[in-house]
Amino acid sequence: MTATAHFSTKERILGAAEDLFAQYGFAGTSLRQVTTHADVNLAAVNYHFGSKENLVAEVFRRRLDELSEQRLTALRAAVAQRPGELEPILTAFIEPALALTLDRQGGSAFVRVLARAYAEKNERLRKFVADNYGHVMREFSKAIAACLPGVGKEELHRRLDFIAGALTYAMADFGLIRHHGSTSEKAHCQKTAAALIRFSVAGLQSA
Repeated sequence: MTATAHFSTKERILGAAEDLFAQYGFAGTSLRQVTTHADVNLAAVNYHFGSKENLVAEVFRRRLDELSEQRLTALRAAVAQRPGELEPILTAFIEPALALTLDRQGGSAFVRVLARAYAEKNERLRKFVADNYGHVMREFSKAIAACLPGVGKEELHRRLDFIAGALTYAMADFGLIRHHGSTSEKAHCQKTAAALIRFSVAGLQSA
């Protein structure tokens, strides 16, 4: 098997799993469905991932590694260029995540997978995300705390949870204000990001 074929098979499996998890959830998707969708045999899934749990984890790793690096790079720039300001920190957190909704190479499907992860109580997946990406939220929490010395740690974490929840909701395009086609997807995403950043700044600074 060539390196190109090796990569192609693995990516096909990841793409198929991402699509199916978005539609049917983790519990509702079988490995047989994944192999059919990816046009591979079960041995290929076992070779690359070993188990369904590992496949789920790799679907997340493929997207969250890049998203985490984008966020942290933007955060470092925000703190260096505009120290003590909340807006650039929140921009670094919100904009890269919402940009996933515009990615036609599977990013938009992953957004739905992410929403599923919040809805389904998969403790193993939650532990995987916390263990591998919890440092990202801790870095943002530290930067935001420096801007809000009067807000206690517990209250700050509560407010950050609210912001993360609102961001996930916006990424999934739920609620009353959805993209209905009167504007481009990019313009809708930019407008949503700007509104959510303003909302988050106000929420964090509230008495």
